[in-house]
Amino acid sequence: MRRSASENNLITLTNPYSPISETYRTLRINLQYTPGKQTVKAVMVTSSISDEGKTTTLSNLAVAYAQEGKGVLVIDADLRNPSLHDVFSQLNQAGLSDVLVNKTNWQEAINDTAIPNLSILTAGVIPSNPSEMLASKQMAALIEELKERYDILLIDTPPVLAVPDPLIVNAYCDGVLLVVAAGKADKETVKKAKASLERVNARILGAVFNKMNRKDAKHISDYAYGR
Repeated sequence: MRRSASENNLITLTNPYSPISETYRTLRINLQYTPGKQTVKAVMVTSSISDEGKTTTLSNLAVAYAQEGKGVLVIDADLRNPSLHDVFSQLNQAGLSDVLVNKTNWQEAINDTAIPNLSILTAGVIPSNPSEMLASKQMAALIEELKERYDILLIDTPPVLAVPDPLIVNAYCDGVLLVVAAGKADKETVKKAKASLERVNARILGAVFNKMNRKDAKHISDYAYGR
């Protein structure tokens, strides 16, 4: 039985006044007032390795933007192991991959969610050549068009150290959020992911520390925000 969106780790929806929800709103504000002249319209959310909570982070951040009244589109660019459709209780039928091969247009592929102001473009049919599809001219043109239509695009990708896809998607984005799970990826792994992003001139907006407890908190000083 498919769960409702409110059941799928969306604490910003189920408990909007909790300290964790407040943290997501603070993250939203930080992104809105990122130093520099470049407007942040498309943000890629990724991690070093799998199971660090990047999709949960992206989804709750999307709800925080939508609750402010922003027109939000979440895009599942993880064409290998998509999961955003489960978070927002959508069917993964016509989606990004289908748009990129002209099986449908983005207007038909994008669906509203149960959350006001929040829409989703699922991954669609899993292709045999995800990297090539993401590197296509169609992908570049699609993101530019969607930037004109929505206030903010939040794009989910595979982990940086797993496949080249995030390094490709970065080219279409105004910045990257790197999700780091306490006790999951070690310091050297995170540094390696950061170096990979820097090699493609990624604008790293910051790191989101996830799955932390009080014991982990003392290690925050080992990392620098945005580094």
